Amino acid sequence: MNKLRKIEHSLGYMIVTLCAVLVLLFLAVILWDIVAKGSGVISWSFVSDAPSEGMTAGGVFPALMGTLFVTLITIIFSFPIGVAAAIYLNEYAKMNFSTRLIRASIRNLAGVPSIVYGLFGVALFVQAMGMGRSIMASGLTLGILTLPWIITTAEESLKNIPKSFRDGSLALGATKWETIQHNVLPYAMPGILTGGILGISRAAGETAPILFTGVAFFLPDLPGSLFDQFMALPYHLYIMSTQHHAIELVRPIAYGTAFLLIALVFGLNLGAIIIRYRLRKKFKM
Repeated sequence: MNKLRKIEHSLGYMIVTLCAVLVLLFLAVILWDIVAKGSGVISWSFVSDAPSEGMTAGGVFPALMGTLFVTLITIIFSFPIGVAAAIYLNEYAKMNFSTRLIRASIRNLAGVPSIVYGLFGVALFVQAMGMGRSIMASGLTLGILTLPWIITTAEESLKNIPKSFRDGSLALGATKWETIQHNVLPYAMPGILTGGILGISRAAGETAPILFTGVAFFLPDLPGSLFDQFMALPYHLYIMSTQHHAIELVRPIAYGTAFLLIALVFGLNLGAIIIRYRLRKKFKM
């Protein structure tokens, strides 16, 4: 029996390892193709200039700035609300049917296709709230898309903090909120920030939600306000790859845009890793 279990364990380990190697291999091939064909296009003029000559020349500056504007609105809207919701669910909400239903709904919302969020954003922000197709409407739509991810990761981070941290603070006379603020949140913050940044980096690469709520095909100048339309890297890449009248001519620009978008997402993820490492080092449990 022990020999059979050992064989099963070894076989399972081999299958999992093989799957991981295959995934990493496909990822490496895709990244190598994008880096090899896109890195040669990257230059200061490509990053700082607007598209020109029917988008067959120039750079992606309006698209880059539009992506940064939308991502900033997404962070401002989703992160505080998501963390506050996680604190309420984990620290204050009673364990009953309503709480379980809310948690199940949040986890189900995390799996809803992004295009559904886009249609919801059109109905709520573009039409009902009168924002029109704008940076604000797109940022708020992406914020709603990111909320389930942030709430879930933040709540899991709070759950990992030992109960003794709370009991010791309450025993010394601290209030519930003082305990959360000083004895729980600092130690949970590495996981909260990591999950939040990963969720926001995912939102930065979404196309479907902003397609309905504010992104434009071509704008030579930056938006004048948060209620104007904008360009964005994901949609710019989509146009360059599938809809342009001279796809072969603009293919290098498409690869350069893909390289820049991956670099942006990678930078956000790297930031999450650095923040997590520094906070874990500061708040060792």
